[in-house]
Amino acid sequence: MDPIRNPYAPGAGTPPPELAGRDSLLSTVHIALARIRLGKPSKSVLMVGLRGVGKTVLLDRMRDDAETAGFHTVRTEAPEGRSLPALLAPQLRLALLRLSHQEQAKALAQRALRGLSGFVKALKVRYQDIEVGIDLEPEPGLADNGDLENDLTVLLEAIGLAAQSAKTALALFIDELQYVREEELAALITALHRCAQRSLPIVLVGAGLPQLRGRMGKAKSYAERLFDFPQIGPLDPESSRLALVKPAASEGVTISEAALVKIIQDTQGYPYFLQEWGKHTWEIARSSPITQKDVEQATTSVTAALDEGFFRVRFDRLTPSEKRYLRVMAELGPGPHRSGDIAVFLGRKVTALAPMRSQLIAKGMVWSPNHGDTAFTVPLFDEFMKRIMPDLD
Repeated sequence: MDPIRNPYAPGAGTPPPELAGRDSLLSTVHIALARIRLGKPSKSVLMVGLRGVGKTVLLDRMRDDAETAGFHTVRTEAPEGRSLPALLAPQLRLALLRLSHQEQAKALAQRALRGLSGFVKALKVRYQDIEVGIDLEPEPGLADNGDLENDLTVLLEAIGLAAQSAKTALALFIDELQYVREEELAALITALHRCAQRSLPIVLVGAGLPQLRGRMGKAKSYAERLFDFPQIGPLDPESSRLALVKPAASEGVTISEAALVKIIQDTQGYPYFLQEWGKHTWEIARSSPITQKDVEQATTSVTAALDEGFFRVRFDRLTPSEKRYLRVMAELGPGPHRSGDIAVFLGRKVTALAPMRSQLIAKGMVWSPNHGDTAFTVPLFDEFMKRIMPDLD
């Protein structure tokens, strides 16, 4: 079992050796993009799911497929505390520069670049994190009112016209959308809605935690009619097997049925965990086939790796009170849990805990599947909380 030949690839957004179980979704997005380019109506796509289900990997694969099919794309991630205009402006500039190299789109792309220059200049006072250099002077009256919703709409319309003249489409790929502020989400939704009304070839493919759907609906009531929200969950047993067996087979290694059952049971089919278990079990095993005993022996190193990496990085962002809140959730089980049950356990009123719950949602640690319910956004986090905080006090 050569460690250099280990085929498994755990990591944040690292593509697995076998992207199993996602063919239907990839096909859905391919069709949506193709329809948009033809000027036919189609919804933008926002993937929602817990941490570790492979949303980022899917987003990157979809972008690669779009680029291969001749689309113009931009790719960005929305970290906490960064404005949407600051994220989009540099990427839109690059897309417009590429479009301006196509003769049939040159004039419209340059006009859109002038619009982007006015957009940045008008919004710089309000969004001071915008950093982008544009050589062209702004065109007066084009996306320069200083109102994000209006200006972003005008700007995307101008970009859509340039893409349309080049007989292509612009696909915006944005990860971690749940961190975008509500007013900025509202502006993005409005702009995309207007482009859809005019049959302009601009589409959004995004990803975020489960609360994204509710945030989009809160930002604009018609958002659910404008977007599809496919739920990205753990892999089914057959796809989980494929994700484990095929990479090993490419290296001439087999995995026993008992070992597969054990890994799938321990990982619950979450793609990130499958890669971690695969990697560490490979390192433990001495020869093919990989056995259940190998999996069991690898559990200690897998747990340590997850605790220090995947889980700990999120735990360290929490205040002591937030840690206790999540520890109580863990004590109650995997969840979801009623907010009232958590409050009773802590000896507090639900209303008193509401700000803390809201902050945990903002940090991406929990979400609300239904009114009054609270659930972890990170799979198996309840088990980690019990390990890191053995006692409730």
